[in-house]
Amino acid sequence: MAHAKQAAVAEWGALYAAVREQVVRKKFAAVPLATTATLLILLFSIVQHLPGGERFVTHLGVVKASLPLDVSLLRTPLSLYVPALDLPVWGALAQVLLVFGLAEIVLGRRMTLVVAYVCTLAGTLFARVGIALGPEHVLGFPKWVAYVRDTGPSAAVVGLAVVIAFRVRAWWTGGTVIGAMALEVALKPNLAGLEHIVALVFAVLIAVSVEVFGDFWPRVLAGVGAATSVANQARRRAAIAR
Repeated sequence: MAHAKQAAVAEWGALYAAVREQVVRKKFAAVPLATTATLLILLFSIVQHLPGGERFVTHLGVVKASLPLDVSLLRTPLSLYVPALDLPVWGALAQVLLVFGLAEIVLGRRMTLVVAYVCTLAGTLFARVGIALGPEHVLGFPKWVAYVRDTGPSAAVVGLAVVIAFRVRAWWTGGTVIGAMALEVALKPNLAGLEHIVALVFAVLIAVSVEVFGDFWPRVLAGVGAATSVANQARRRAAIAR
């Protein structure tokens, strides 16, 4: 038991300390993004089972590879919150509240949104690539997959779990997530499973880039914002001078 406790502390100690401090101090106010995402999934789940609701949700956030690319790109941010029809919604709610909540505390809101959106978008675009490759390719799909509804938060959840594990150095946890997704594809190769693998690849790339470059890009964005502000002020002064 002593060894198990030491292993648990080594694996999750940093994560537990960070989360406990925020949750004890702020309660649900510590995770407004996770709470909002969970409520959106619940809302879409209720609406799509109302009369006419499925059509409304479809036009708002359902993505299929058969749709024009621009339509898919517009719908992709909301498709993350549209639960799959063939899976229990409570599973999606629990996943999002837990993983998005951990990510919001450990990674910050901006990084959580970036990882969630990039992983979801990568899966959405991969479906088109797989259909273009065709069923004779190991990563290809038959044409009918283009009409499969491709929604849900699973790709974002998988990606966030790996980035969190990377940030807090929970290597066994991250390895378990990756291993579970690989096993899923091996046992049941389908669109969702392969999209999870694609999400993992992009999540690892993001985690490594953040580790290598640190806060380089936030500094660049802050500098661009400051330069824009100075330029706007200069234009206003010039307009007043005229």
